[in-house]
Formats: sequence, structure tokens, C-alpha cells
Amino acid sequence: MPTQQEKALAFRALHQRPGAFVIPNPWDAGSTLLLNAFGFEALATTSAGCAFALGRQDGGGGIGRDTTLANARAIVEATDLPVSADLENGFGDAPEACAETIRAASAVGLAGGSIEDASGDDARPIYDFAHAVERVAAAVETARSLPVPFVLTARAENFLHGRPDLDDTIRRLQAFEQAGAEVLYAPGLTKLEQIRTVCSSVSRPVNVVMGLVGGTFSVPQLAEAGVKRISLGSSLARAALGALTRAAREISGQGTFSFAAEAIPFAEIERQMRPNRA
Repeated sequence: MPTQQEKALAFRALHQRPGAFVIPNPWDAGSTLLLNAFGFEALATTSAGCAFALGRQDGGGGIGRDTTLANARAIVEATDLPVSADLENGFGDAPEACAETIRAASAVGLAGGSIEDASGDDARPIYDFAHAVERVAAAVETARSLPVPFVLTARAENFLHGRPDLDDTIRRLQAFEQAGAEVLYAPGLTKLEQIRTVCSSVSRPVNVVMGLVGGTFSVPQLAEAGVKRISLGSSLARAALGALTRAAREISGQGTFSFAAEAIPFAEIERQMRPNRA
């Protein structure tokens, strides 16, 4: 098992080499163990996947810091790969809340994590510019003070909250870069030209999420546009829940069970799971 230091350094190195890499998002220890078998080099948590597994809505305080980090710890402990966490808005409006979240995230073994500028307030869904930058700066300062490396990602959430303002999004990402964020992320971009513009407007690695409604691009297309990291957000969790929903509809509506033909064999899953311990 590599140390947290080794995993964090390996994670940072992924962002420094040529090309793009995919960082899929398991939602619990079991989905992590299944993903371990496919040659990915890092994993990321998903706030929505965690919330759905607990029967809660994503965002708006659906799950708090303690639950989020307990879920992250379970994922970290289920893999030798570096794990980055979706830390939402840092679980508080104040910069100090972001700083405390970064400290706590490192303490559960994470190699990195993201802080977003979405407030959770429907009336003012995005933090004012200066406040958003101050929050990222506090997270960066804390990340740099930790005894092990921590790759801090800063997210500009305009496009997920009804504000498709590319100029303001880039302005925010550039300010987050100046504040010291190692990775930049603007979820919700649906056009390859938007993605290319964002990548060319900053000098730090850019994360793009695939699996949302909108544009679907290949790894080579995204790499050509300048993307370094490709995450999947809640899409794997939603794919799994989609399979469950289709099976339930078949059973309840038709009284048949053909869905089982596409289910993963029990023995295949069992091979990936950890043995029980007394």
C-alpha cells in the first residue's frame, strides 16, 4: 500500500505529464473496488453519488462535512490509488470553513479535493467574486501548510446554476489560479469551443466533467482542446441507479426478469470485494 505522501505526489504528477487522464467517481467502497480493476490511475468522490446512496438530495446541505469525509475515507481505504474529493463549497460560507475542510480532508487520506464557488443559496447561488477568491486563497494556504501534498482544485459553478457567462467564469478561474489553485474546473460546459477557450485562458491544468446532459466528447478530443483531467461526476452512480430503475420497471410492469441477463455475474463481483473479517 503506497503512503499518503506517495499517492499525493503520484496524483500531482498525473497533472504534469502530456495528454489527458480520466478520473472516475465511485460513490462507496464497493464501487471503488470494482473500478480498481480497470487500470485507472486516480479516483474522485461524488457528492451526488454519496447523497443518493443515503437517500438524500445533493447540495443544499443534504450531507455535511462529517458524512462526506466518512464516505471519502471508505473510498480511500478501498484503493491503492490517489483519491480526490468533491468537497462542495467547503461546508461553510467563510474562508475559515474552507480551510478547516481541507485540513479534515487531508486527515482522512485524500490526495486532493475541490472547493466550489456555489453558495447553496437559491437567491444568490454564486458567491460574489472577491469572496469566492478569498475562500480559494484560504483553502490554498491550508493545503500548502499540510505535512503531505494536497492538490487543490477550484471550481467556477456559473454554468451549473443558470449563469452561462463564460467571461465571468474565466475571470474567476484566472483569479483562482492567481490565488494558488493547482487545478481549475468549470463544470457544465457543453461546447468544445467553450472548453478550448477556458483551457487557453489559464496556465494550470483544467478538469472537465463528462456524463452530464450536453456535449459528449472523447478523451482525444478533450486532450486536443487542452483538457488535462476528465471526471465523471455522478454519472456512474446514475448509470447504476438507471439499471436498477429499468429492472424495477420491467418487473412491476411486465412481470418478467430479462434484466438479469445483463447483470454482472455474482462470482465476478465477489472476486473484487474484500474478504470478510471477524
